[in-house]
Amino acid sequence: MRSITLLAALAAIATPALVWSQVTPVPEAPVQRGRAPVAAASQGYRPLTVERIFGQDAIRGDSFDGGEWTEDSRGYIAIEPAKGAGGGSDIVRYEIAGGARTVLVPAALLVPKGGTPIGVEGYAFSPDRRKVLIFTNGQPFRRTRALGDYWLLDLDSKALRRVGGSGVAPSTTMYAEFSPDGTRIAYVRANNLYVEPVAGGAPQQLTRDGSDLIVNGLGDWVYEEEFGLRKAWSWSPDSRRIAFWRFDTSGVGTFYMVKNTDGQYSKVIPLQYPKAGTTNSAVQVGTVDVGSGETRWFRLQGDPRQNYVPQMGWAGKSGRVLIQYANRLQNTYQVLSGDPATGAVAPLFVERDKAWVEANDQVQWLANDRGFTWMSERDGWRHLYLVSRDGKKSDLRTPGNYDVIDLLQVDEKGGYAYFIASPDNPTQRYLYRATLTGTPRVERVTPEGLAGTHGYDLAPGAHWARHTYSSFDRAPVTDLLDMTTGTSLRVLARNQAFQDVVSQGPLPPTEFFRVDIGGGTQLDAWLIKPANFDPSKRYPILFQVYGEPAGQTVADRWGGRGALWHRMLAEHGYLVASIDPRGVASPRGREWRKTIYRRIGIIGPEDIAAGVRKMLATRPYIDPARVGIWGWSGGGSTTLHSMFRFPDLYSTGIAVAGVADQKLYDSIYQERYMGLPEDNVDGFRKGSPITYASGLRGNLLMVHGTGDDNVHYQNMEQMADALIAAGKPFSMMAYPDRTHGIYEKPGTSVHLYNLLTRYLETNLPAGAR
Repeated sequence: MRSITLLAALAAIATPALVWSQVTPVPEAPVQRGRAPVAAASQGYRPLTVERIFGQDAIRGDSFDGGEWTEDSRGYIAIEPAKGAGGGSDIVRYEIAGGARTVLVPAALLVPKGGTPIGVEGYAFSPDRRKVLIFTNGQPFRRTRALGDYWLLDLDSKALRRVGGSGVAPSTTMYAEFSPDGTRIAYVRANNLYVEPVAGGAPQQLTRDGSDLIVNGLGDWVYEEEFGLRKAWSWSPDSRRIAFWRFDTSGVGTFYMVKNTDGQYSKVIPLQYPKAGTTNSAVQVGTVDVGSGETRWFRLQGDPRQNYVPQMGWAGKSGRVLIQYANRLQNTYQVLSGDPATGAVAPLFVERDKAWVEANDQVQWLANDRGFTWMSERDGWRHLYLVSRDGKKSDLRTPGNYDVIDLLQVDEKGGYAYFIASPDNPTQRYLYRATLTGTPRVERVTPEGLAGTHGYDLAPGAHWARHTYSSFDRAPVTDLLDMTTGTSLRVLARNQAFQDVVSQGPLPPTEFFRVDIGGGTQLDAWLIKPANFDPSKRYPILFQVYGEPAGQTVADRWGGRGALWHRMLAEHGYLVASIDPRGVASPRGREWRKTIYRRIGIIGPEDIAAGVRKMLATRPYIDPARVGIWGWSGGGSTTLHSMFRFPDLYSTGIAVAGVADQKLYDSIYQERYMGLPEDNVDGFRKGSPITYASGLRGNLLMVHGTGDDNVHYQNMEQMADALIAAGKPFSMMAYPDRTHGIYEKPGTSVHLYNLLTRYLETNLPAGAR
């Protein structure tokens, strides 16, 4: 339930083994900073419509996804359409200073015999930069396009061959990657690991038990969704071994999805999906010798179905493996050092929390393997520590009452760790750096006066960066930045078409504020006021909500097309707002986030309701008879809770892809925040909106994709069943075969948002009174 609002962009997620990039050139001009003042709409302004936002002729933005930085840190690499009639894609290098463009891999070299140029969706250079691995023909696999074909190009001989051989079925290879010494390529096919020589020769199958139920080198469904484990293997630094996960899903409950749009008969799609309190996969981790094919499993203590291995990686160049080993409740993480030769593991330290511990996906090893980075909330805030190789010494490098949001780079030569934080405003994001040795010293790198959200893709050594700046009312601008001087060299993406909607439109600036709900609790919120706002009149208001630990709706950043839809509603005469309750993923400290432990679905709706009541009491221009609420995924659940438990407050609600009963959701997510169902019976009951179905009095629309493999369509049917039993009228819309994001197939997004808009216009009439 990680999504807040999912749109078509989620379909284009990069394959981790390769670098993906796309460039849309824009004219160079100085970067304009700050929040744009907004007054009356300009004469040429075209009001927003669903078609302008989501349709075939929708407003187009500029894109620059970026590529890898060059080894000399003087340039970056990107994929661009080839110039000329031949088609295909070039892989090009841009110089940071001056912007000179050089074609590294021309499309003319990427043409199989008798074929057409390969469409480059991703690439990876060999360590000596003389060969390149090309990913093409990507096909959906869960929430990625990881299935595809790989081609190997020798830049010296110009020879081009398909990895795995010509007889392999199309789009069946995943996560191909060069070995560190450049002599082999490893990949996953049909749930088994393979290697093959770069110089040519037959592939070698390293695992042989892969099947529909045994998975090698890939995360199972729930590990991918909740731990982000997609590619579940990695090369050793000496290229002799591969560390990998093995999942035995045979004991996991099978959920059957049904596809009804693909022929005369329905098609059943089975999915091994562990729901809260049920059997998990049996997980093993080990290493395989690529020479002999021998596998050595690490000897982890405990039932492999009652413990997790969320993260595992090679411990620098030491030849050992660092393993994070969690109990099922995820409140105790053992950090272990594994010996690939024997399978023995040695404890380094233990991370504990009364609520839950987050997996560390930002472990970086220091030079000479003397230690590694570690993120911990042990002092009440999420901080960066440097831990010695043996785990006995832990050095806090970011002291203070604030959270480290994201560790970007450890520059040992320069002596700094670069990270994202926002000590003074949890709705914003800025770049900071901390010293690696001596007395800890932390300083802000992002210049003052640029309020909003800043993202950085730092080149090695942190001299250069691709920098993206946005705010709620400022479309993203990406520029190339000299970090030593703070100078913008040139703009890479401007998104002026989006910015014109804000600058030329009729809406006043968005208001960010805090709502005091008593007891010392203040909630972050934003409010969009309608066009021609008159405070002496009353307006309907729509609240966007999420309210669970995986998201944050109150953020001072550009919100994409979903936010444009909110602006469209404001142009029509709505107030649009959002309130973040306690427990969301806001950088306000451990206590703020974990106060909801064992109370998901309980505290969030209560906090939001208290915030709504406070706004009604202090803002007389809100019409108490026209208060609406809507949300997606966890926000859909929060919407259902709100409509059922606070029927005096909300007259209209829209719940998209919501969880009806927490026992219907996956084990890792739900148990992390709620504990086991048998140990928290009352919490699961109170935290599930289906418990309160009889409380509905207002207008409710439920929307769900029948092909949702995350929050199953089963949730909407069980919710509808309960509402029918309670005699409650409601509306529902099922989108055939669409997944959790409800974006697949032509016309879906336009249809969906037109549906939502009509429902609001009918049941929550717009305009001042």
